[in-house]
Amino acid sequence: MRALWTAASGMISQTTNVDVITNNLANVNTTGFKDARAEFEDLMYQEVRPAGATSASGNMLPTGLEIGLGSRPVATVRIFTEGPLQQTGNQLDLAIQGDGFFQVTLPDGSTAYTRAGNFSLDSAGEIVTPEGYLLQPTIVVPTNAVSISVGKDGSVSAKMQDGTVQDLGTIQLARFINPSGLTSLGSNLYQSTPASGDAILGTPGTQGLGWVEQGMLEMSNVQVVEEMVNLITAERAYESCAKGMTVCDQMLSDANNVKQLP
Repeated sequence: MRALWTAASGMISQTTNVDVITNNLANVNTTGFKDARAEFEDLMYQEVRPAGATSASGNMLPTGLEIGLGSRPVATVRIFTEGPLQQTGNQLDLAIQGDGFFQVTLPDGSTAYTRAGNFSLDSAGEIVTPEGYLLQPTIVVPTNAVSISVGKDGSVSAKMQDGTVQDLGTIQLARFINPSGLTSLGSNLYQSTPASGDAILGTPGTQGLGWVEQGMLEMSNVQVVEEMVNLITAERAYESCAKGMTVCDQMLSDANNVKQLP
């Protein structure tokens, strides 16, 4: 029976859906995390009778007879809506208000992008991520700096012990034509792909880029209530497909138990 395999494909699809939803819920407190959504498509159809066919009486049939064969997951779309900003007071906590990503350098020399601005200093005074990846372009804070100031335009300066102010550089942001095409690396990092297009670099506040907010962090944009509703919907869809499989099994059992009349 086709329905057995159709129901099985629906159960597999909803399993993927639950995987995506639970990952969203697991990252509800992850800095800069972006919600993901699983998308599906129907499979091919078995055409029993084409639309427009001619009946035995010579009339053209207005509709055809097609039987679908289930569904399958085709994509997980990352939703890059801005998450709420939380004030921390830490001078190296940075948030982007608007579009854009911070750039960091990976150990292999390639560039990754992140919305998580929970930076700190390494032993050389360089601004790095919690994993130790350097912020790009590299900014070095002198050892005798008393405090660090980051402007909305990304300009970084340090107040020295003698009271003077020293310019340290400017943070550049990157944006993409299709941010959903970025590939997730984990650790709040993304990397560009041919689907995302090349990074468009610029100073914060220009070329459609957002502003940098010092002493704040962008939290996850996951809505717990919405994800719980999605989880319940996925569970019910899975149960419905399982019920369809049970019905098919019962029908096959009934057919096998039919006895030939004497």
